[in-house]
Amino acid sequence: MSASPERPDDRDPLVVAAEAAVMRSLVDPDHALRAARTVLSSARRAGDPEAEAVAHRAIALAARELGDLRSAEHHLREAIAIPGAPPERIAQARLSLVTVRTELGHPIQALRVAALAWAHLSPLDRAKLDTQRAVALARLGRHQEAIASCDRALRVLVTAPGTIDDRRFLAGGLLNRGLVHSYRGDWDAAMRDLTACLEISRQAGLRHLGRLSAANLPFLAVRRGDIAGAFKLYREAEDTLFGFPERLATMRADFAGALLAAHLPGEARAMLSLAVPDLEASGAHVALAEARLKLAQVELLTGDPRRALEVAEQAAGELAAQDRTSWLPLAREVVLRARLTLEPVTPALVADLVACADELEDGLAHLAGAAALRLVAAEAALAVDDHPTASAQLALLTEHAEREEPFAPIGTRLTPRDSESAREAEIPVPVRQHALALEASLQEDATGAFRAVRVGLSEVSERVETFDDPSLRAHAARAGERLAGFGLGLAVRGGSAGEVFEFAERWRAVAAPSHACSLVDPERVRAELGSGALVEFVADGDALLAVLVTGERVTLRRVGDVRQVKEAIVRLRYALRRQCSATPQPRCDLESVEVAALEVEGLLLRPLLAELGDGPLVVVPVDALHTLPWGALPCLRERPVNVVASAAGWVRARELARARRSGPPAVVAAAGPALAHAHAEVRSVLACHPDGREAPGRTGPVLEALATADVLHLAAHGVFHARSPLVSGITLEDGSLMAYDLLDIPRSPGLVVLSACNSGMSRTPVEGAPLGLPGTFLAKGSACVVAGLVPVRDEGAWALMSMFHELLVAGRPPDAALASAAAKTGETGFVCFGAGDHPLY
Repeated sequence: MSASPERPDDRDPLVVAAEAAVMRSLVDPDHALRAARTVLSSARRAGDPEAEAVAHRAIALAARELGDLRSAEHHLREAIAIPGAPPERIAQARLSLVTVRTELGHPIQALRVAALAWAHLSPLDRAKLDTQRAVALARLGRHQEAIASCDRALRVLVTAPGTIDDRRFLAGGLLNRGLVHSYRGDWDAAMRDLTACLEISRQAGLRHLGRLSAANLPFLAVRRGDIAGAFKLYREAEDTLFGFPERLATMRADFAGALLAAHLPGEARAMLSLAVPDLEASGAHVALAEARLKLAQVELLTGDPRRALEVAEQAAGELAAQDRTSWLPLAREVVLRARLTLEPVTPALVADLVACADELEDGLAHLAGAAALRLVAAEAALAVDDHPTASAQLALLTEHAEREEPFAPIGTRLTPRDSESAREAEIPVPVRQHALALEASLQEDATGAFRAVRVGLSEVSERVETFDDPSLRAHAARAGERLAGFGLGLAVRGGSAGEVFEFAERWRAVAAPSHACSLVDPERVRAELGSGALVEFVADGDALLAVLVTGERVTLRRVGDVRQVKEAIVRLRYALRRQCSATPQPRCDLESVEVAALEVEGLLLRPLLAELGDGPLVVVPVDALHTLPWGALPCLRERPVNVVASAAGWVRARELARARRSGPPAVVAAAGPALAHAHAEVRSVLACHPDGREAPGRTGPVLEALATADVLHLAAHGVFHARSPLVSGITLEDGSLMAYDLLDIPRSPGLVVLSACNSGMSRTPVEGAPLGLPGTFLAKGSACVVAGLVPVRDEGAWALMSMFHELLVAGRPPDAALASAAAKTGETGFVCFGAGDHPLY
């Protein structure tokens, strides 16, 4: 609100009261709403059009803060239509209408409303209008204009008289500019603006605006690489925005977008499932269309192309209705990728893919996405034998790539045009190298194809190693996953066990980078194995292959059909869950487990049995094999089995186990709530270990124990979310210890025992790095994690764990102790992850 030249005593008291309600709307919208309605009634009775217009605007601003956008629009239009209202008051109502129309899904109309308001506003109010125009411009993808609009506004607002309205727009302008910076990927500038907004809001008592600024911090934290911090900020923001459903939903949708960009689609889905219904209810159409587009991308990434297609088409319709043409290629890309999964490839679909890649490239903001889609188009073209189109698309991706060209002295090389350099720089390295490898493969140049893959994966690994956070490492690595898969496919077709092992390890280093170290060759693995064996499973389309490494040789075997193995594992897991049910039928259930286990064993290990020997076994699973309780297979009972994400990860875990300090381990045990035998189990565990101590079953003490203990035993309920591994956790007395809580712990005990149902489940590397609880502990430095893969009976877990710890103290290594305890108690649902072959005593 601009300053009035009149003294307060000379002014219309109803106008003064209405303006006070406007001021109050952001600080206390409920109170402002009541006050403005009172003023409005009085103004109507008194025939005071100015007070009536201002009161309508105050009601609208309060309604907007409370998430009622339709009411806000209604009252602003009422204000604009009042006969006899001063032009500047009508212009102020239009100023407020700009944001409301934008949020309701009409940013173009919002800009027209802003143009109508401009002529009758004071210079200060024009600055305030610029902060609102910036929101509409940003929604239309006109980010540079949005930044300019904010800059222009802030230069005026920073020298304004300093009323609470001035401070509100100053803070709001910083908030809007910060959001535009974040859309452009300038995270540091975004954080500076949001921090300044928070400080001004705090000083001015603008608590609600402060909440809005804080609500964007989780989004920024993810984009800056702090996943653990992002979830903490999210929980804080969730508490402060309770009661403001539209704002809370927008915050959740923004956070979901950042999680999606960090390749955490399951976690993004959890946020969007909460946000979309509230955005629909509040009529926030702009935010809703964006949320739907994110949801469509999530559905595609998590394997539901039909749902992705449906949601992407709905989002495209909404974006088109809002004239947001720059967003449409993004929705179209999801539609085409979904169709590629659901339909046979046709020349028409190839043409659509190429056209969409061109549209994304024209938008400049999506050059990396355009390159990735162009590679997909090339592969689709090959599927219909359209080699000219495939070659043309590959050429666009590789025309500036470095090849083995003749030496040219510096100064004699041609300088590329700026536009060419910019486009080349936006082609992701894995995409470029994948295109080079595909070109070489088409020319039957296997050596060149392998070289291109190796170069690409080396560059991806260099990027990955710059991140400490495992989920961010997974994000950076995900870009190379298709390239690594292409290299693995080349190796499988070549039939060399050594090359399949090499590229399987390279693929796992990309898919599960937090579990890998330097790549290892078969000779290094054989040196570590001793009398044992390592089986690394690889999926080649529908076929399941195994690379078997023993002391004598490295061999490649085709072991079964992926679908059959997956279905057999489902039957075994069902039989084990039934065995644990409230009304077990012992004889019948044991027979069911035995039948199902023999079926899995026959499909998976029978082709290898003659060469497996009878020593310890290391298993590197793939796909559904990550959910297999290996100890349930008859040929593996009483045999030490270690499950790892890669051979390199196993070597690393062994090195960690050997590096543990000598002497008796420091053992800490804690019990969670609602388990009849948890405390008895903890007492049994501690009775085994000299100087073992019990920690309270609360989050804080358990996190403290992680920093000091050599062995941590948790007897508690476990919850695994297959689509959101980072929100999997262990239930403690004061809440859950979540997987994301572990991301920023400085260390982890050498041995972690999770005596909890399903605590060993993890997302498979097919979808990304294994980010469940065992994967997170191993990434944080644990050498071995013992955890359950199926529901376990409370008393059964107590018996198993008591015997397991007795055997540990007797000098058995964890893998052997678990195998013996499982054989004696019949509880075969626990698995030893990492390297459990190093005794603790």
